[in-house]
Amino acid sequence: MLEAKLVILNAKVITLNKKQPRAEAVAIRNGRIAAVGSNEEIRRYISNKTQVINAKDKTVIPGLVDCHVHMTSFGQFLQTLDLRNARSIKALQQKLRDYAYKNSMKNWILGGRWDQEKFAEKRLPTRWDLDAAVADKPVFLTRVCGHIAVVNTRALQMAGITKETVVESGKIDLNEANGEPNGILRENAMELVWKVIPKPHPKELEEACLMACRKAVEAGLTGVHWLLNSAEEMRIIQGLYAEGKLPLRVYLGFPVDLLEELICLGLLTGFGNDMVKIGFVKLFADGSLGARTAALKQPYADKPETCGMMLYSQRKLNRLVSKVHKAGLQLAVHAIGDCAVEAVLKAYEKALHEFPRENHRHRIEHCSVLNPKLIKRMKRLGLIASVQPHFVVSDFWVVDRVGEARARWVYPFKTLMKEGLVVVAGSDCPVEPISPLLGVWAAVARKSFPEEKLTIEEALRTYTLNAAYASFDENKKGTIEAEKLADLTILSDDMTKITPDKIKDVKVEMVIVDGKVVYAGK
Repeated sequence: MLEAKLVILNAKVITLNKKQPRAEAVAIRNGRIAAVGSNEEIRRYISNKTQVINAKDKTVIPGLVDCHVHMTSFGQFLQTLDLRNARSIKALQQKLRDYAYKNSMKNWILGGRWDQEKFAEKRLPTRWDLDAAVADKPVFLTRVCGHIAVVNTRALQMAGITKETVVESGKIDLNEANGEPNGILRENAMELVWKVIPKPHPKELEEACLMACRKAVEAGLTGVHWLLNSAEEMRIIQGLYAEGKLPLRVYLGFPVDLLEELICLGLLTGFGNDMVKIGFVKLFADGSLGARTAALKQPYADKPETCGMMLYSQRKLNRLVSKVHKAGLQLAVHAIGDCAVEAVLKAYEKALHEFPRENHRHRIEHCSVLNPKLIKRMKRLGLIASVQPHFVVSDFWVVDRVGEARARWVYPFKTLMKEGLVVVAGSDCPVEPISPLLGVWAAVARKSFPEEKLTIEEALRTYTLNAAYASFDENKKGTIEAEKLADLTILSDDMTKITPDKIKDVKVEMVIVDGKVVYAGK
């Protein structure tokens, strides 16, 4: 019997392999799992060259994968003003003043993650609120969802935004009294400001990527579906891999504006290796519920004058979906409102009718506001539902937003699974915390519409075997069994043996990727 490079003993191993659900020990060789079994069986793989980890009754699970994360943006947010804990506009202003004072060398003040639903004032901040704190340099602060931002007067001036400015697939809010822009920018209107913000140096981008990777493995992740903003990010990721600095596996999600480049290079989903490979093309159909820009079929319950906004006409959406599909690439479409989901389904139906393709594994990202008919159509089309369980916690206002009847079908995780859809989970970080354990907790300990909560095993599958399916890797990872890639997460507790509310207190003890320890708890 061949020796193992690494052996884990005295563990509670949850394999998610139906043929062998539980075990005590794991042997790893050449980046793959060599054997799974009892301590006695696995000890036979130990030699004087084997690294032996005594798990001391800790729990080993298949490596966790975040299927929707903005890694570079996450790394950048770690270096900018964090307003997640601001509970009033006054508090936002004070944090802004303090940050500007401590970072006086910065030409722009960037940051965000504020949520007006948590403000005492229960309103959006405006340019004048920001001006009162910082007026001498431009300020750009995004809402937690990333679909709305507020800027100060200096930023509006630098971007050339006036009351006459027109933007496609977006909105510049105007003050009711004088008709001037009030600093609130929705969807593509934010791009007007992004264009004038100096681009970060490649070294700064690399540092942001590395910082995000470190935080990801600390959270228990062995892989991410990395949503790119630019081709530069892809080059940085490839460089990190070549230099041996990439601690986890990466499945790349490209913005639709890089589609032509992908087609010209002949790059298809799956191109690459087991550490870094081409994944899907991402496009946005609508906005977010938090910003009231998600496209609903009926008006918002708490703002009846709007139904949100579609970012593409049906014709343009059809054309883009068909182009990606025909190119042989996987597609992931952001659609939150039921109107957007329906439009995306029409586009997928048209593309699949005109260009039939087996095993496409196309996705809908978020698919938040659904109904039984939409779910059945998703199943018929063989789509993957890519959800973010922690939204259940953060969107505490959802009943006010859409009303009780529609809220029943917001984030219907259990129904999606019962209907036979493959459901994968992610964080949408930096919108939500990157922790997959918080995602599991949110899905399992759900209080609102508890009929949609998941079991521990169902929730784990969304981050493991289902996640592997979404990247065409179900035969390589997602369970702990012989010949699969040696990606493992070791936890302080067995989540199947504790109450749901205790799940959020479980600690990540160790993370193993490709048979190597990439994180060991402090």
